[in-house]
Amino acid sequence: QVQLVESGGGLVQAGGSLRLSCGASESIYSTTAMGWYRQPPGKQREPVALVVSGDRTTYADSVKGRFSISSEYATNTVHLQMNSLKPEDTAVYYCNVVRNGYSSWGRGTQVTVSG
Repeated sequence: QVQLVESGGGLVQAGGSLRLSCGASESIYSTTAMGWYRQPPGKQREPVALVVSGDRTTYADSVKGRFSISSEYATNTVHLQMNSLKPEDTAVYYCNVVRNGYSSWGRGTQVTVSG
């Protein structure tokens, strides 16, 4: 399985920005899907931004227009640019890659947005 390591989380005030990064141990070029999920306190994990079959991007309604996912194939890195952050964006953010039928997860990075 692909090993994933997230970074870039932290504490930010409402209205601020953060950029999360996910480094993969192997090529992310031929993935079925890759992207970001989050798990708010006391809630279930939910999808945030996904790239499917290399070219179709989907976003959760709650982050459309504020978050943007991008990939750097040369460095096997997936980024999540988060702007206009809100307190309800507070969560542990996880990177996920699905390839060859296997789903791999990172350990997550905490994002806390103060109001």
